[in-house]
Amino acid sequence: MSKNAPILITPDKFHDECAVFGVYGHKEAANLTYLGLYALQHRGQESSGIVSGDGTQFYSEKAMGLVADIFTKDRLRRLLGRSAIGHNRYSTAGTSDLKNAQPLVVNFAFGNLALAHNGNLINAQMLRNELEAYGSIFQSTTDSEVIIHLIAHSREGVLLDRVVDALNQVRGAFSITILTDQALIAARDPYGFRPLSLGKLKDAWVVASETCAFDLIGAETVRDIEPGELILVDERGLQSFRPFPRVMPAMCIFEHIYFARPDSRIYGHNVYATRKALGRQLAKEAYVPADIVIPVPDSGVPAALGYAEGANIPFEHGLIRNHYVGRTFIEPEQRIRHFGVKVKLNAVREVLEGKRVVVVDDSIVRGTTSRKIVKMIRQAGAKEVHLRISSPPIISPCFYGIDTPTKKELIGSSHRIEEIRKYVTADTLAYLSLEGMLAAAPGSGERYCNACFTENYPIPFTKAEELQLGLFDRP
Repeated sequence: MSKNAPILITPDKFHDECAVFGVYGHKEAANLTYLGLYALQHRGQESSGIVSGDGTQFYSEKAMGLVADIFTKDRLRRLLGRSAIGHNRYSTAGTSDLKNAQPLVVNFAFGNLALAHNGNLINAQMLRNELEAYGSIFQSTTDSEVIIHLIAHSREGVLLDRVVDALNQVRGAFSITILTDQALIAARDPYGFRPLSLGKLKDAWVVASETCAFDLIGAETVRDIEPGELILVDERGLQSFRPFPRVMPAMCIFEHIYFARPDSRIYGHNVYATRKALGRQLAKEAYVPADIVIPVPDSGVPAALGYAEGANIPFEHGLIRNHYVGRTFIEPEQRIRHFGVKVKLNAVREVLEGKRVVVVDDSIVRGTTSRKIVKMIRQAGAKEVHLRISSPPIISPCFYGIDTPTKKELIGSSHRIEEIRKYVTADTLAYLSLEGMLAAAPGSGERYCNACFTENYPIPFTKAEELQLGLFDRP
């Protein structure tokens, strides 16, 4: 590596896909959208964009990078109008490139239209091939653009019917916001894979991927947009429709385990409380005598608190996270070794030395970070290190809007727990059971998608989709 070469500092975690936000009927629409995206920054850090409208014209600002860096006062001042939608992106389909930044904007026979999409469409490539055969010219490589072309190609006579027609042709996960000259549309796929919530700010309606965005702008959380529901907000107010086939909901359980902010309400339940419940259940299933319980910050904190309560073992912060590290880090000299996980985490010797330590994390993906963390805790003087994971082993990728490694890269798919324990060098290793996870999750466990733990995908794949998704090794 050359001197001053940037290296990626990315955690060994699943990456969430995107965040969407929308507001209709507020004079500060663009500023509210900026704040909403700021609250949802954890859901995507590659690019961000806002499109606003004044009834006749759209105004768009998009760039690569973080929300606070992109939206200067001058840029926000250019976003006129009383309606807006916004998007934070972490790519799951399409390259990391400005051309794929959303919201996507078009002008066609029905006027202006902008779309922001959270999710992933498993039949996107087949639809794209068909659309291109009929003359469509795509401007991006993101699967979200397929929806726009389907709207344009629809033969329905009313724009709302065109949107419904388009969404009934796609398979997979979508929580979307669509801005038109006269309305805001928000919809959630029939399975409800990705969250989407509805809020109210005085006379204005707002929608967001998570309720923490409403808290920041002072909006009231009204309810979730239900799986299979489409809402239309215009000058007449809010209308709700159920235009999609009814299926058993399959909401992503990983939103509760890792993705969502702990202060959000996901699927109607507080994330922080759910993560503590997962930790308490883990303590029931995998108690070990120890002196302290520590979390892998920040996502492991609530589960570690729950484990400490359930096991009646003191909770401590034995690992401190550097919150000022971005996705890249510049090594100052070529001769200095790769810092790895130490760039983000540092062990507190005074807390760990001579102790039997239970360290709680939410998941293990490849195992590389867990191995480094265990070794770091030992180097700080811990007598024993017991690793506890508040979810089951991950054995399969997600195809519903999460950036996941391939199956062969997932350590849980090809190694037994004892083999993983030896690799990460822990004294003991235990995962939360599937049954325990579903028991601790709020509501009925049958309502959740757990395909990454079971390989039981809610939407069966066609042969063509298996080819598109690279599922050659699936039985």
